[in-house]
Amino acid sequence: MVQILRPDEVRQKYGPLFCKGFLTMVDEKRGVAQVVEKCISKGPGEWDVVNRRRSGGVIKNIRMDGQTLIMDTVIGESELHFGPVSEHVGGQGLAALKVEGDKVRTTWYGIAGATVGIGACIPQCPDVIQTEYPDDFKIGGAHRAHVDIITPKMVRVIVGVDDTDTKEKGASWVTTLKMGNSCPIGSFIEHRIIQLNPKVPNKTTNCCATAVSFAVKEEEIPALIEYCRDFVKKESFSKDSVMTVYKGLSIPPALKEYGLKAKNVILEEGEAIKAAERCGIQVISITGMGGVIGAVAAIGCFDMGGEAAGIPEDFR
Repeated sequence: MVQILRPDEVRQKYGPLFCKGFLTMVDEKRGVAQVVEKCISKGPGEWDVVNRRRSGGVIKNIRMDGQTLIMDTVIGESELHFGPVSEHVGGQGLAALKVEGDKVRTTWYGIAGATVGIGACIPQCPDVIQTEYPDDFKIGGAHRAHVDIITPKMVRVIVGVDDTDTKEKGASWVTTLKMGNSCPIGSFIEHRIIQLNPKVPNKTTNCCATAVSFAVKEEEIPALIEYCRDFVKKESFSKDSVMTVYKGLSIPPALKEYGLKAKNVILEEGEAIKAAERCGIQVISITGMGGVIGAVAAIGCFDMGGEAAGIPEDFR
């Protein structure tokens, strides 16, 4: 018989632990997902990165940003391979990620101290709906155990923005960071400043676009777009402010190419609109259309990490 516990019940049973965020975003069209886990400290996260990468399973890429673990996975299940090292140092891995209606089920296995992370730490995070424990579950020591953690099904939405400022007033990156931090819908995930071609004639000082990403439930997307549109309009000093919206975990290659091109070439608005149409980006005029080039490029460059913040010469 399976025991089912809510986060508050897990906390009462094991005492307060350290997981501050646990989000599961899916892209069912492409068969992929992303799990974002926020820890109170960097050390446990670094250990998890090494062990989860070693064990394989459905995790295809795992990295750490500050105290946050970001796991790119496939939707489905795959065998774990703890290897001979588990005999000496334990191990932890994600064996399955499955979509069940409006929920996501992740199946975790742990050995020794790693059972605390999957059995007591993540399950008491407020983002979790419930955790299912098998009858023979034992935590800590030399035990091997598994749990199923149930979370809301979420999707990633990227909102790009450009041209909210003038040479005298404002900064677009400040507008989007304030917008992300204050948004009451879903969870604010990441913020990017995207350096574009500094040689274009029509620009403010830096020629930067900006974008933020959110994890939201599918039905929350219209409300998120409305909130962001109203926020940008209120904060804008420009007559050319544009907002773009993209849903999904994978940026299309053609859109990445466009984003890189915007760092080197002087582009036209029509090319930006065509790129948006080809790649499934919604373009929203806030006060005009002059910012469409940067707002589309911001989404194209969003997953480039540090390279988004520079021009190609910075990384040669």
